Amino acid sequence: MKKLISFLSLAFFVAFASNVSAQDKWIIDASHSTIGFSVTHLMISEATGKFTKFEGSLTGKKEDFSDATVELTIDAASVNTEDPKRDGHLKGADFFDVEKFPKITFKSKEMKLVSGKNYKLTGDLTMHGVTKTVTLDVEFKGSVKNPWGMMVAAFKLTGKINRQEFGVKWSKALDNGGTVVGDEVIISGTIELTKKA
Repeated sequence: MKKLISFLSLAFFVAFASNVSAQDKWIIDASHSTIGFSVTHLMISEATGKFTKFEGSLTGKKEDFSDATVELTIDAASVNTEDPKRDGHLKGADFFDVEKFPKITFKSKEMKLVSGKNYKLTGDLTMHGVTKTVTLDVEFKGSVKNPWGMMVAAFKLTGKINRQEFGVKWSKALDNGGTVVGDEVIISGTIELTKKA
């Protein structure tokens, strides 16, 4: 009986170890990736920006990435709109408040293959101390081996969030009844990942 228990324990351990080793991990190549956003300005135009410092990974077993888990961490203070004065305002208490909330994070719950190379990526986005579940549209752009023998995959993502839901409420009223800054924020990005050896 003891031998049987020992055998079953060993078999379970081998199966578990094999299952873990089957996980592929892909690391975001920040130098070949972009995470940007846009928001309505004065009700008639757009203001755009991006984050220049971020890191993250994708982990999964399936070749079609339908079981992937995604984690992303953004340095909120790296916000860049090509306007130093505006960037300073965005880093302050009216918006990201980077002194209190230095990181923006995303942790996926599901990456669902919708059709072809299109996915719905659902997860928890934490920003300004508030966590909300959001869903992003993701398009798999393909994979290729780079000149150094490493596999590289790329995805394009788009989505929308309401900044008011994350406690980022600053704006000013216009004479026509609108506001200086819109509530809806469009998220867009191209993510390139390298498969970890």
